[in-house]
Amino acid sequence: MTESSKAQSKQSSNETASTLEAVYQSLTSEDDGRVCKDIPDAACRHQPKNVVTHVISLTSTKMADGLIDPKLILSWLLSVLGASSFMIGLLVPIREAGALLPQLFTAGALRRMSQRKWAWAAGSFVQGLCAIGMALSALLLAPEIAGWTILGLLAVLAIARSVCSVSYKDVLGKTVSKSMRGRTTGLAASIAAGAVIAYALLLSSGWLERQSLVLGGLLVAGALWIFASVIFTSLAEEKGATEGGGNPLTVARENLSLLVKDKQLVRFISVRGLLIATALAPPFMVTLGEEGEGGDVLTGLGSLVLASALASLLSSYVWGHLSDRSSRRVLMYSGLFAAVALALTALFDWQGWLHQSVVLPALLFILMIAYHGVRLGRSTHLVDMADADKRAAYTALSNTIIGILLLAGAVFSVIAEYFGLRTVMIVMTAMCLLSSWIAMGLKEVQDE
Repeated sequence: MTESSKAQSKQSSNETASTLEAVYQSLTSEDDGRVCKDIPDAACRHQPKNVVTHVISLTSTKMADGLIDPKLILSWLLSVLGASSFMIGLLVPIREAGALLPQLFTAGALRRMSQRKWAWAAGSFVQGLCAIGMALSALLLAPEIAGWTILGLLAVLAIARSVCSVSYKDVLGKTVSKSMRGRTTGLAASIAAGAVIAYALLLSSGWLERQSLVLGGLLVAGALWIFASVIFTSLAEEKGATEGGGNPLTVARENLSLLVKDKQLVRFISVRGLLIATALAPPFMVTLGEEGEGGDVLTGLGSLVLASALASLLSSYVWGHLSDRSSRRVLMYSGLFAAVALALTALFDWQGWLHQSVVLPALLFILMIAYHGVRLGRSTHLVDMADADKRAAYTALSNTIIGILLLAGAVFSVIAEYFGLRTVMIVMTAMCLLSSWIAMGLKEVQDE
């Protein structure tokens, strides 16, 4: 390499470092010197680069999540392909339970890895391949075969996502200080939401053929997951403890024993379990709106994606910032926000006001703000309440239990059939209020 080339390379590296430092400083401008509160000096030196790497990787995967949303995008695609309601009904259970239930068993294997960024990168890469496979299946296979193939690929994607979920919180805890975690994930969610909003507006505009947009979105999602996988490998992650890895069943039994040893963990899982109402409620709310006047354009594919993305854009960074100060309060407030949205839905339906203009979209928007608060609050609280040796086990245990509860959430369909949708709203309102009350007993883990 010539002297001129070396000088150019050095200048480029300096410019990159300056850019990373500028982005990092914009995130820590109000930190009051609390940066690197609970990570070693070696990790602290790399934190500016690591924070930006986290933001880029998370933004990419969260954008991909929005482009492939099983509740909206894949449901619409399978419907267009002529799939049965039975197949469409499998999408959300496969995606949610498949991403959570395996974690109790995968945690032990991941524990043997001293650097878990490689597990996250592999999981993201597999998700990208699955998304691309879904698009190709819809394009190339007969409709029924394509439907079952998409379900199978979604199951693989969900398992890969479970690996990412277990490994990510541990990597985040090792590479980003306690005072920065909520802002890092919140910023990524807000940036991704902006991109998904643009996609939702495009879906709603009618400018392009909708199926082509959906299939193109799946291909872009695949590329984003693969891009995130590559970027994430550049994290400067210190090697961590590998004790505790072993036979999955043995590790699972050991993890379950944490429920006896740690009462705060039990309380946290109880709060999170009650707050699954924020994830399960939207389809019931939309159905209530459609019952009155034969549906509304605002319940269309593009508008639903838009409502969710707007809520994420406007609330995620705020929730993340608040979570860095008190994730306990974020969980309390999110439960109260959700309770208000669900109670008003039941009340307005009783009064016959639910079908007026923007009432239902506004209620959905409030609920989705609560939903994003739940996601950021419980993620930050779990990372901060556990030390490095227990973080992966706590994550796997809580996610597995929530996965079981999500499967049990099918009981709300039975309640809706026999007692009505309004009863579902009332029961979910009570769940959210109870979650806020129980969350009052959580410790302020950010102060420890």
